[in-house]
Amino acid sequence: MTLERKGLIRFGDREVTVVGPDLKPGDQAPDFTATTQDWQHIHVLDATRGKVRIIAAVPSLDTPVCDRETRRFNQEAAALGKDIAIVVISADLPFAQKRWCGAAGVDKVMVVSDHMDMDFGEKYGCLMKEVRLLRRAVFVVDRNDTIVYADYMPRLGDEPNYEEVLEAAKQALAQT
Repeated sequence: MTLERKGLIRFGDREVTVVGPDLKPGDQAPDFTATTQDWQHIHVLDATRGKVRIIAAVPSLDTPVCDRETRRFNQEAAALGKDIAIVVISADLPFAQKRWCGAAGVDKVMVVSDHMDMDFGEKYGCLMKEVRLLRRAVFVVDRNDTIVYADYMPRLGDEPNYEEVLEAAKQALAQT
């Protein structure tokens, strides 16, 4: 049975049910599938094997905070080098993601959709059941698929601490 929890986050003026466990540093990162912008189903950890990964879950690219966050990670990706992969995942449909990325000039991060199966949302404790969107969270996963940083934003409008996330990724890169 899948874990369901209330009282963690609100969507607008109502409390929603979060599906899945909150993950923490030291946990093994669960493998998950997502859909690329050209409708290919991929195992994201396998597709980024050998790299340190920053995985950012966002509710929708078409909102101001998600737009800002994804653009910021896209900017940071250029300076991080090829050994760190940044993955942004939302429940937006793949063609909407493709349109948004093209319009925003986002081309240095992997943007994938959890719309089809909500596999990521359930395994990483990010699925907001009633609205079928992801709550905002950021994870850093090392080359051995261990979570070294995890942060769930207490409100959907909160942005992650970018400096902490980037520092955790750089430290994970130095460890391997």
